[in-house]
Amino acid sequence: MNSQLKQPKIKRLTIIGVGLIGGSFARAVRASGLVGHITGCGRNAKNLIKAIELGVIDDFFLDINQAVENADIIFIATPVGSFKSILSQVKNSMKVDAVITDAGSTKSSVIEAAKTVFDEVPANFVPGHPIAGTENSGVEASFVELYQNHRVILTPLEKTNSSAIELVSDLWKSAGAQVVLMEAGHHDLVLAATSHLPHLLAFSLVDTLTTLDEKQEIFENAAGGFRDFTRIASSDPSMWQDICLANKKALIEHLDHFTQDLQQLRTALDEDNGDYLKQVFTRAKQSRDDFC
Repeated sequence: MNSQLKQPKIKRLTIIGVGLIGGSFARAVRASGLVGHITGCGRNAKNLIKAIELGVIDDFFLDINQAVENADIIFIATPVGSFKSILSQVKNSMKVDAVITDAGSTKSSVIEAAKTVFDEVPANFVPGHPIAGTENSGVEASFVELYQNHRVILTPLEKTNSSAIELVSDLWKSAGAQVVLMEAGHHDLVLAATSHLPHLLAFSLVDTLTTLDEKQEIFENAAGGFRDFTRIASSDPSMWQDICLANKKALIEHLDHFTQDLQQLRTALDEDNGDYLKQVFTRAKQSRDDFC
């Protein structure tokens, strides 16, 4: 019986940043059969050795230049504040036809970093952002199903190669994700409201409660609602520092709006205005029920 093994669509993938996001991407595309060899890159050898032991990657380099020199696709899954430095090193060693993509939570800052490094955004650079994650970090937290039934937003520019967009889209679809195209600035405005502001509020609330004299009693008696609302305050502080600063204009716009609404709630409480409170609560419940 003559048969041939199906050749992978992508021979070599390099992932810079093999944590929850990069590791889950590696697991998913490996399971899909679209990728042959996966190289990891990062600053922590212990984490990368663990990634090999878990079968997430095939080999690794601590040096970015070595990691990307034979890559057909380069996937950057590090905090957005590191992109300029990483792209500067990638530029020196990547193949001319290599495709670059990323998982950064802000897109305008990533595109600006690419412009600074390459003078103009390379045609084979496809900015992306998976709308998925957990409060956990590290390669041990990665799992193959992370992106299933989640959106991945790609924000290509007018000059981005259609073949590069198709290749990146195929990878995400193989991971079970729904791919959506969006303009970078609009992405940042939307995500500032749906992701960045909630994280800012969760961090702020928990931090405020830790300053109270009753903090021990507060946390000991916290119910499920508190745990659900503040779960994301367990996220990586350094990563979220970078995200908030990178998208500060859109985030401040939404924060100002929220602050005004919060002040109106305070006024309603002070004036015993139950009708206003009920209107806000009813409208919020209806919106969330419709969304879910």
